[in-house]
Amino acid sequence: MGIPRFGIALLFLVASCGGSGAGTVSEKTDLLAITGPELERHLSESSRPAVVNVWASWCLPCRAEAPLLNEAFAVYGDRIEFIGVDVQDTQAGAKAFLDEFGLGFQHFFDPERSVARHYGGIGTPITFFFESGGHLAQTHNGVIDERTLALHIDELLIATPSG
Repeated sequence: MGIPRFGIALLFLVASCGGSGAGTVSEKTDLLAITGPELERHLSESSRPAVVNVWASWCLPCRAEAPLLNEAFAVYGDRIEFIGVDVQDTQAGAKAFLDEFGLGFQHFFDPERSVARHYGGIGTPITFFFESGGHLAQTHNGVIDERTLALHIDELLIATPSG
């Protein structure tokens, strides 16, 4: 299964229309690798709740939910940490996906699915919702819709004293 013609045209458009310093996908810095225990340590030290989305560039449902996650980040990113974890993918695929969707939050590379194995969940995408301090509050398997995402974010904000 290759990239559809629309995807190829969009990649060329993104590469050619990027602003100063945008560069091409191949020039972008590789995503930092992360494991489940490393993410757990990071979240346990955080005073903010977090939404962690496990995705891959080859995953069609991931492509459907990416704009929704970016919108949620734009609204709640000052109160909730958003983290993307690219799994079973290539760095080139990951960077092209991030360029295509303009995702503004932090993303990591996890080719072995360490994060998903560590926290559980089935398939790709998976969205994990963590209370501040790293307690896993909810796991959503599969593509997430706007209503479900909003509900889980509201629950995180209610559980956070300063939320």
